[in-house]
Amino acid sequence: MKKVKLAQRLEQQLRMVAAERQAAKRDPALLAARVALKRYQSARLTGTHADLLANPNTRDAAAFFLDELYGSHDLSQRDMDLERIIPTLQKMLSYESLHTITEAIVLDALSERLDTAMARVLGTDFTEGMYVAAYRTATTREEREEQLVLVQQLGASLCELVTIPLLAVTLSIMTAPAKLAGLGQLHKFLDRGFTTFKKMKQPAQFVDTIVSRERQVMTNIYNGRMDPFDVI
Repeated sequence: MKKVKLAQRLEQQLRMVAAERQAAKRDPALLAARVALKRYQSARLTGTHADLLANPNTRDAAAFFLDELYGSHDLSQRDMDLERIIPTLQKMLSYESLHTITEAIVLDALSERLDTAMARVLGTDFTEGMYVAAYRTATTREEREEQLVLVQQLGASLCELVTIPLLAVTLSIMTAPAKLAGLGQLHKFLDRGFTTFKKMKQPAQFVDTIVSRERQVMTNIYNGRMDPFDVI
């Protein structure tokens, strides 16, 4: 029953993400603004967490987090494939794996809405000051708090995955069947998340570090602090 509810939530969130992306594709100016915004945010995050990307212990996990959660690449095809095979996912994946995927899509759905709201204000050419102003006026602090809670929850789910006995073996065995079933990208997401978190010494501390920094950025912006991204 738990997996059924997860699958239902996953389907609902995927439809929300798809609607957001399809609306942007129908508006070339908005689409271009969203791409510009995502690239800006990706570069900013790379700077904020440069030490984590440079540290051999956290480098791969940081790259995974920034690529999968804040990347600028188009995930439309992945999401369409994912929605198509939800019944298969429900059968093939463990509850913990399905839960992690659902958490990622819930976060994605909210982030897409926030990005669209800011992109409508910013367009394709903006400064850091304009970005900060749009962050304050186009999105609410409550929405940003929710976004950080979802990041924390997804990180916790990945931390839980690495404690499951024999999951590494299961993921390895699933590689070929997953590709045949149309689950290649999804399997890659799970395998990469599991592998990068598994080899870290303190994965929970890593998640806490990212979330605490991003919460400080949020606080700095809403409090009108100069250099809001200077959090280290």
